[in-house]
Amino acid sequence: MAHATLRIVNRLAEVPREAWDALSPGESPFLEWDWLVALEESGCAAAQKGWAAHHLLLEQAGRTVAACPLYLKGNSEGEFVFDHEWAHAAQVSGLRYYPKLLVAVPFTPATGTRLLIHPDVPAQERGAYCQTLGRALLELARESKLSSVHINFCLPGEAEALAPLGYLERTGMQYHWENRGYGGFDDYLAEFRSKRRTQIKRERRELEDQGIKVRALCGDDIGDELVPTMFRLYLGHIQKMYWGRQYLNEEFFRRVVATFRRNLCLIVAERGGSVVAGTFNVQKGQVFYGRYWGSFEELRYLHFNVCYYEAIDHCIRAGVQRFEPGAGGDFKQLRGFDPRPTRSLHAFVHPGLHEAVGKYLERERAQMGRAIERLNEESQLKPHADDGPAAAG
Repeated sequence: MAHATLRIVNRLAEVPREAWDALSPGESPFLEWDWLVALEESGCAAAQKGWAAHHLLLEQAGRTVAACPLYLKGNSEGEFVFDHEWAHAAQVSGLRYYPKLLVAVPFTPATGTRLLIHPDVPAQERGAYCQTLGRALLELARESKLSSVHINFCLPGEAEALAPLGYLERTGMQYHWENRGYGGFDDYLAEFRSKRRTQIKRERRELEDQGIKVRALCGDDIGDELVPTMFRLYLGHIQKMYWGRQYLNEEFFRRVVATFRRNLCLIVAERGGSVVAGTFNVQKGQVFYGRYWGSFEELRYLHFNVCYYEAIDHCIRAGVQRFEPGAGGDFKQLRGFDPRPTRSLHAFVHPGLHEAVGKYLERERAQMGRAIERLNEESQLKPHADDGPAAAG
């Protein structure tokens, strides 16, 4: 690797959009400059909320060749890789857990590249660049007397590259829908066993009987007038939930619709011209990401139709290959979503804490592997000849 220097910036807006986006062309939409800057400039991902930006840049000859979205975290809110037990164990042991370093997209449990490397870097050198960033993160934690480094929802290759540096891998699970070359929604229904297929048809008819029309609005079809409505839907749902947390404000919705409309898809349910429910989704390339849901009325099967069935119908029409609806929800498997592993990496400055968490994760990975295998065996979809290795991937 040619001579390179490391630099930290406290606002992503300090990095030119073109320089940042050049690091991950075609990658996850949540890594794009517009999305991350909207989170920061709206005040959602801010130091006073426990998200102090410390983005790490690796530069050569005045050009950014690698980077990672990095935050100094004063809590574990909005991460979706839960480490509260580790924080408690550290406190009991007399160790300070916060602040910590986190490489992630705020409030976004979606897998993607976390160590961004310019595509001009030769393939055989990319692992070395990953390790350079990984070492820099560990050194920053030690020098700043921080407890740990965490890299959430990363890729398998990143986990492999950082394992020699001592990073511990954690396995999680999400339910994903995959397009098996469906020509239409009826082809998707035909994949189910008879009882479940009949139930889904019943749930679809129920909404029609209530006079509800559901449609998907993407890109330029999304009008600015929908912003306040989508925010009220999001906020209303958060307020109904016992564990609900408001991470976003209306300014974020306004900014992201203004600058990121190309990657948005809003699914709205209407009756008599009035919105009764909706979802705020992001899409790019072959992947559709379900993000925020809300409803103004509590109607039977409304959630399943708006969040899942209409989104799947849209994915089939648009030729999208995968639908990731987010964290949680065992009920998703009843509607054709099957479990897939997620990964995160963790390293602790204190040797004792690092060793204890490592032993815990070893057991947890084995348990999670067995759970994913069992749940795939219980899939509601008819088995395909090519099913198998991908389910464990």
